[in-house]
Amino acid sequence: MAASCFGQMFSFYKIFLQQARNCSTRQRTGLPPYVKIVEVGPRDGLQNEVKFVPTETKVEFINKLSEAQLPVIEVTSFVSPKWIPQMADNSVVLESIKRQRGIVYSALTPNLKGFKEAVSSGVNAVAIFGAASETFSKKNINCSISESLQRFEELMKAAKEIQMPVRGYISCVLGCPYERTIPPEKVAEVAKQMFEMGCYEISLGDTIGVGNPGAMKHLISKVTECVPIERLAVHCHDTYGQALANILAAIQMGVAVIDSSTAGLGGCPYAKGASGNVATEDVLYMLDGLGIKTGVDLQKTVEAGCFISKVLGRSTQSKVGQAMKSSL
Repeated sequence: MAASCFGQMFSFYKIFLQQARNCSTRQRTGLPPYVKIVEVGPRDGLQNEVKFVPTETKVEFINKLSEAQLPVIEVTSFVSPKWIPQMADNSVVLESIKRQRGIVYSALTPNLKGFKEAVSSGVNAVAIFGAASETFSKKNINCSISESLQRFEELMKAAKEIQMPVRGYISCVLGCPYERTIPPEKVAEVAKQMFEMGCYEISLGDTIGVGNPGAMKHLISKVTECVPIERLAVHCHDTYGQALANILAAIQMGVAVIDSSTAGLGGCPYAKGASGNVATEDVLYMLDGLGIKTGVDLQKTVEAGCFISKVLGRSTQSKVGQAMKSSL
């Protein structure tokens, strides 16, 4: 790999460290002055779409998200097209987008092969995917929790060699479609192992959207016994309409990194009636009302949401997007 590529990776690694420091600073209100938004729409939002979304559409969508100045955009995933056909154009998408300075473009990489492909395609960061539920882990990635973590060791070693930031996802942190209730201690143990492996950030995913604010606060109190609060993010689905309330509870506990999906794209195929990820537009509106800075342009985010929703042939799932689209 060229020296310039190593320099770029080191530059983005410093960005992640600075973001962590920013997120750890708190206002007198007890709320963080800045919250980092991790936009997952292009990957988590589109991966379960049955009809293939044209590559040029994905590229335009991501470019619009870049124009909105979303600080981290999860562009795609490097998994087998056999399992997720929607992401078969991963390299082409990454190589075609118009990158903007200061924005981190990441991808999900479940194994070393995917990691190498992602690096060759120019990602600034990667993510690995685990679970707090043994049953979900076996059904979703065909291995136990401990086996999944062992599989990541080779990837983590390769990432450290080139200072590539690695993010860790943990699914089913507040409930599982098979095991129902998940003990917070189980989540904390998985988070601890991911953090000790070298993940710069751990995203706690309410995969089926069954959580509530009380459960969220209890979860975070347990996980922060093992992982610093500035290294945690929350990833909320809105199945029961609790996503924004859960995010507010997490922010009140000190979390300052929020995963969201423009237009509320996505959802868990295992959750009956799931309405998808929390909408980025709705999160931005709430944070703005709380006086919390994000650096993201809400109007342009709404425009991006309307664009992709029109392409998909349905209305945006964002309440804010629906309210603001008449002014576009």
